[in-house]
This record gives sequence, structure tokens and C-alpha cells, in this order.
Amino acid sequence: MVWADDIRFHVVEAGEGPTIVLVAGYPQSVYAWRRVIPLLAQNYHVIALDLPGQGDSDKPLGGYDTKTTSARVRALMSAMNQERYLFVGHDIGSWVGYAYAHQFADDLRGLVLLDGNIPGVTLQPTLTLGPDNWRNWHFLFNPIADLPEALLAGRERILIEWFFSRKTANWRATFSREDIDEYERVYQAPGGTRGMLGYYRAVLEDIEQNSSLMTTKIAVPVLALGGEVGSAPDLFERMKPLGTDVRGGLIPRSGHYIPEEEPEALVREISSFAYTLPQ
Repeated sequence: MVWADDIRFHVVEAGEGPTIVLVAGYPQSVYAWRRVIPLLAQNYHVIALDLPGQGDSDKPLGGYDTKTTSARVRALMSAMNQERYLFVGHDIGSWVGYAYAHQFADDLRGLVLLDGNIPGVTLQPTLTLGPDNWRNWHFLFNPIADLPEALLAGRERILIEWFFSRKTANWRATFSREDIDEYERVYQAPGGTRGMLGYYRAVLEDIEQNSSLMTTKIAVPVLALGGEVGSAPDLFERMKPLGTDVRGGLIPRSGHYIPEEEPEALVREISSFAYTLPQ
């Protein structure tokens, strides 16, 4: 546990070498990186963190827009004496990574974005009726004040299993009962559901902020990877115009939860990318 910017962050740290920072999304926690950390730690210093409102980090009442969250994460990096690192963000972690690269480019060796639909950037601003509505329904449900917490209390596992079963190429092979137990634990903790919903309640603010950020290309190298059957298989194509050096493609046989579905393939991509970056 590390205190920074009046927030107590939960972090997992391993390995030695150039630093790689791992940030997960919804409905997950730092536990999402359990298969990636041991592989990366063979050659890198790895810091995986729970965002404010996520996992075992503190759950502040506000500040869930990605600009504020980026500043909070940077305060954590400063508290841990980290000056240069590769930022890897999945899902909401990619939302934060996009803002982070614009605000704190000098701190980054590079940026990896994983299967995330970034508000105002790659996320469509409207939802249309059709057979794929199930993919994005939560962008309308999660921001509603108070109602999601009331409906989900004691039913967090149903929501978690729904996301995993629908958005994973092979969810039974990916998630054990014990894995889901852990995610259920952190979402049933006081403020757990409210904390992660905060990021969806800040989406309109993110869209406004990102409309300004998009006028400038990301200056650091970017690796954008979608899952073959994930939520953002076109992430690379959508990001190409938005940076000066954007690389990427697809992780085969993966759905949305790339770090857990295809950790070896992901680590190969991250390692190959990191090898090309300036120190």
C-alpha cells in the first residue's frame, strides 16, 4: 500500500530492469495481471496498480475523469521514485493511458493500449438499436446515480460472470471459480462497486476533455492491440491517425480480457515493443 495524493494505492511490484506499469479496467482489479506479471518480471521491473476506486485502493468520492486519474497515478509514480516507464492500460486503463500520454509524455517511454474503447476517441458517441446492443449497454446503465449499486448489492458475481462469459473467447478455460471469487471480493467491499462506476459517470467529462486532447497527436510510441473477438478489434486502425508512431494489430484467439486469455502472446508483444523504445 502506497500513499500518494491523499489516496492509499494498492500495488503489486516484481522484477528488475526498465519499469512497466500495468493498469486494468472493469469489472476487474490488479488481479487481472496475475499471469502477465511473472512473465514480464523476468526482464522488467513491473508495477501493477489498482486505480482509485478499484480493487484494494481507496475509493474517493470524486475525481474519476481520466485527467484527474492520470494526475493521481503520476503522484503514485513519483511517490515510488519512478521517472521513466512504459504504461500499459487495458479497458479503463487504456482510457487513463490516453490522457496520461498527453499530460505526462516526458515520463513515458511508450504507451500500450489494450482492447479499450476510449471515450471521445475510439468510443462511438451514440448507441443504436441492433443485435450488438449487449456489448455497450453498461455505458447507459453504469452512469445512473445510485440505481446500479442498489440492484447489484449482493449480486456482484452475476454481473462479473456475465461480462466474462460474453466477452471472453473461452471463459471457462480463462477464469476459475477462485478467480471470480477474488473479483467478487473486491466489488463487494465497501465502495467497491461505486468506485468503478465512477469512471463511467465521468465519461461525458472525458469526452469533453479528449476532444481537446485529440487536436494534438500522442508524441510517444504507441502499441494498440485489440482482441480478435474482443470489444475493440479495430483499436489499431482507429489509433493510427492519433499518434506520431502507432503500431499494433490483433491478439489471435482472444476476447476482451487479453491479459488473462492470452498472457504469453501479450507479453511477447509488449517485450518486442519495449525493446525498440529509448530508455
